[in-house]
Amino acid sequence: MDVGTGVDASTEPMIANAPQYLFDPADKPSLPLHEVPLVEATDDSVQGYGCLVDHPDDIDIEIVRWPATGWRKVDEDSGDEAGWVEGIFHGEWQGDVLYGRNEAVSGNYVLGWSTTDPQLASTTRQTVPRERVLLWHMNYHPDGGQLFFPQDRSAFVVPVALPGDDLAVEQVIALWCDGSRGLYIHPGIWHDGIFPAAQRQSFLDRQGRVHARVSCDLAVEFGVYLSAPLVQG
Repeated sequence: MDVGTGVDASTEPMIANAPQYLFDPADKPSLPLHEVPLVEATDDSVQGYGCLVDHPDDIDIEIVRWPATGWRKVDEDSGDEAGWVEGIFHGEWQGDVLYGRNEAVSGNYVLGWSTTDPQLASTTRQTVPRERVLLWHMNYHPDGGQLFFPQDRSAFVVPVALPGDDLAVEQVIALWCDGSRGLYIHPGIWHDGIFPAAQRQSFLDRQGRVHARVSCDLAVEFGVYLSAPLVQG
């Protein structure tokens, strides 16, 4: 299998069913790691993915018009009226495992773990330094953009990749944000939750109300986990 594309020369890509977001990491297989480059989030480095935001009301959440299903167009005064929803996104470490909870869309997730092997990750005690997150999943929202604005002004990391269903692990970068500003990402940008460097962190989350989600199970499609650094240097 070509790790960069997830495509075997003789077969179509293996696509997972809708992912299960809550699980025991010990049930996940041991797999190789692909190192994700850490990029400091600046006005220049986030271009194409989105932008940095000084105040939540400085940005309008982009809402994408409902796509036409045939040759007839969707009327221009319809198909984008659902607007956005708002809630708090919580990221919290429990031992070696990072959990996420998104009140805006009633979501609960295992975001990743800090051990190089998920089968060694403890949910009750920290066994290794929290220098990285092992990432098993990414998704994008075709219906709208998403804003993450920190309530606690401490550093956080967001993995991102540019739009396109032919995701390759080499396309993924980890944006390191110092916590002084929020991060807005455009519709269609591959991402996962927010990875706090601290024990826990909360964010104001705004995103499209339809909440369409297109997912990639990295372990199933590429046979790897992504290793995203949490600390600079």
